[in-house]
Amino acid sequence: MISNFLFFGKRRGIPFRFQWYPSFRRKVLSPLLRNFPEGRHPTLPSTERHTNMNMPKHLRPLLPIALSAALFSTARAFDRDQLNLLQKSVAEWNAMRAARPDRKIDLSKANLENARLENADLSGANLSKAELSGANLNHSSLSRANLSMAYLKKANMKGADLTNAWMKDAVMNGAFMEEARLAGANLAWANLRWAKLAGADLRKANMEEANLFEADLERTDIRGALLTRSRFLELASLKDARVSNNTILPSGQAADGSWAGRHDARFSREADAPPPVFVPPVEPAPASPAKELPAGKLHTQPANGPEIKEVKAWNTMRSSNPEMKIELKEEKLGDTDLREVDLRKATLSGSDFSGSNLNGANLEGAMLNGVNFHKADMVRANLKGAELAGANFDRAYLEGAQLANANLAGALFFGAVLHGANLDGANLSKASLFDANLDHASLKGANLTGATLTGANLNGAVLSPETILPSGEKATRGWASRHDAIFSDR
Repeated sequence: MISNFLFFGKRRGIPFRFQWYPSFRRKVLSPLLRNFPEGRHPTLPSTERHTNMNMPKHLRPLLPIALSAALFSTARAFDRDQLNLLQKSVAEWNAMRAARPDRKIDLSKANLENARLENADLSGANLSKAELSGANLNHSSLSRANLSMAYLKKANMKGADLTNAWMKDAVMNGAFMEEARLAGANLAWANLRWAKLAGADLRKANMEEANLFEADLERTDIRGALLTRSRFLELASLKDARVSNNTILPSGQAADGSWAGRHDARFSREADAPPPVFVPPVEPAPASPAKELPAGKLHTQPANGPEIKEVKAWNTMRSSNPEMKIELKEEKLGDTDLREVDLRKATLSGSDFSGSNLNGANLEGAMLNGVNFHKADMVRANLKGAELAGANFDRAYLEGAQLANANLAGALFFGAVLHGANLDGANLSKASLFDANLDHASLKGANLTGATLTGANLNGAVLSPETILPSGEKATRGWASRHDAIFSDR
């Protein structure tokens, strides 16, 4: 099936565009395109292009697949023309929206970091997984927009209209959202740590399991809001916030005057109302490509498969399909609970796991070059034999982690905790271990050529005659003793 190369549809009720894998481009499409005559690449179907090509017979059965990929590859994420127009001029963008109000807006996975989008009309837009950190969205219109898993760290959204926006799993650490309109918005699982929401309208919003650590909710209107299982609400500021008997607390109980009084909030009684219903946005599915797939090709995650965030369902899928090849490069999985997730041999190069909980996760043999694990929890994570060149472990917590034979060349471990970690045979050449805690870690046979160990704690760390020091020389008993480490001949 072609869906072994392309997957599309919805996951967890969140629509996304299909994508085709680099291996497909490299192994199938590129050889096909190289065999087309000059100027006849199949960017559009035409009888002339199909009949006049000079192509080896063994490649001709793959032509429908190549054509489908070439035709639909622009739908892989965002619409490039739309992104260019938005970045060029908000005034021109708004004029286009006014002239074509029914036009579908696809900016999913677009990079709009620090973009100046004040007063932009992004209502109903698909911004899922978009990078909007530091963007100026003050007074912009985002009503009914799909912002699922979008990155909005420290974004400015003062007075923005986010009515009925779909913001499930969005990351909004430190976002400035004073006086924003979020009535009916779905903020389930969103990270609102340190977010400034003073005076915001959150009536009938869904904040189920949202992270509200030290969020500023002063003067907000959370009447009818769902706070079921939300985290750290007790550490948020709720002074003069408006709550009602239709506000559902983290415990699942309705708010009352007593609870409001203890939190300096204002309570009012309303007519009892059923909890709001949240319907995920629907994006048009791309046209179905060809159905046949040559035997023996790449096996990838099936269409409509679970998200990695759905750890239990994901692990079940992996155990049922042990030979499935997972290629999900540049995924945004920061601040996510991924305890014991099965990502063996997965390709996730360039992805973001910053702040995530990967305790007990299985990443053995995974391709993780350049991955960001900044401040991630990785206690007893299995990273044996993983490719981690240039990975960022800045202040990550890797106590008891298994990193034997991993490639960590050029990796950053500034202030990382590697207490009791197994780094036997690991390649740590040119790695930065400045202020890292390697207390009782095992470094037998590890290659530390050119590595920085300034300030590193090697107390009780185990070295062997095969351990290569930063100088390029083999470890010795004397060097180990001078660094409070243990030298073992075994």
